[in-house]
Amino acid sequence: MTKSAKTVTRRGSLRQLSAWAAGLAAAPAAALSKPKEPCTNPAYLPVHSVGRHLSERFQVWDPAMDKICKASHEPYRGAERPAHFFQWPGIYFESRFTGNEVRMEGYDDVEALYNVFIDGKHRGRGTRPNMTFLLDHDGEHIIRLEVATELQAARLRLNGFAVPSSRHVLPAPQPRARQIEFIGDSWTVGYGNTSSKQECTQEQVQRSTDTSQAFGPITAKHFDADYQINAYSGRGAVRNYDGISPGEPLPALYPYILFDKQTLYEDDSWKPHLIVVGLGGNDFSTPVKPGEKWPSEDALAADFEASYVLFLKELRRRNPGAFLLVMNYDGPKVAPHLDAVVAAMKAGGEARIDSLTMGDFALTGCHWHLDLNDHRRISTQLNTWIEAHPDLWSYK
Repeated sequence: MTKSAKTVTRRGSLRQLSAWAAGLAAAPAAALSKPKEPCTNPAYLPVHSVGRHLSERFQVWDPAMDKICKASHEPYRGAERPAHFFQWPGIYFESRFTGNEVRMEGYDDVEALYNVFIDGKHRGRGTRPNMTFLLDHDGEHIIRLEVATELQAARLRLNGFAVPSSRHVLPAPQPRARQIEFIGDSWTVGYGNTSSKQECTQEQVQRSTDTSQAFGPITAKHFDADYQINAYSGRGAVRNYDGISPGEPLPALYPYILFDKQTLYEDDSWKPHLIVVGLGGNDFSTPVKPGEKWPSEDALAADFEASYVLFLKELRRRNPGAFLLVMNYDGPKVAPHLDAVVAAMKAGGEARIDSLTMGDFALTGCHWHLDLNDHRRISTQLNTWIEAHPDLWSYK
């Protein structure tokens, strides 16, 4: 389970506290609630979660259910509920339970896209996290939530998965033996990858972005690996797209759990076997403008190469066992600088690094980004490269 750098406990009443007290009216038609026993103490499932997030716990007390229980002379104990806050794309949560009912809960004013899988089958795609699922049979089940949306300006909150009582709770799934981390920009995010057109509004970008169908998750699932997607559209290694947000390239955000840069990410259980880095396209996307810190394109190139090397060295310091793979897919304008970065790392004694060059993409996604076929092509090439380097799974 991914650990957060901060865990606190809070007590108090919250709105929409129990799916079994009032039904949480926002549930979709395909997930209708069934009548409950008069007095229930719903339980929240332990989760295997992968991706950067802050976790808190709330002691939930539902006055409506307390009244029902008192009337039936049964004890109402409330429930301790988790809350997970996150911003980096591609995060996912998995839990195990018994029975034929499970509810996904979260309280966000921010619309996002979620994909829900139960026992490996896609069961729903929604824009709000409150959904109840009734299954055809009792037994042991696994539920998985994948966050599809990239949201840069707001954090999302998931409260987790709830079942009618503690007797339905099972231990969380075990972490997978393999781990891969993907670091990059909009191409790694999967920006607009499901769009049927290239010209898109911002709302269309949000609705057509599905990180779970980007090359990173596709590749990781092929190898049954846990994965992190630490990417941010528009960010570069030293310069962001068109010079926006100066001083805030991807490496400046990378150390933190959330984009407010208040809490450093620390997780001793995250030891990726492979780190795939894809940066550079935004740095050279437009000519350097007057007022930017680089007096010329040559100065930008020199800073890019030196800073990229420093970032890779920091990744090595944090992940001594990982193999570093630099993605070189942004064309001839970027390729020579990435080649120089990898050469400098090797000259400095780094042996477990390589680059992978690819191109000739259709780019029919939003704003001429990778489409689903492009992502699958990249994943196929990554699969081939990984299969040719089996020792990386042993940190060799």
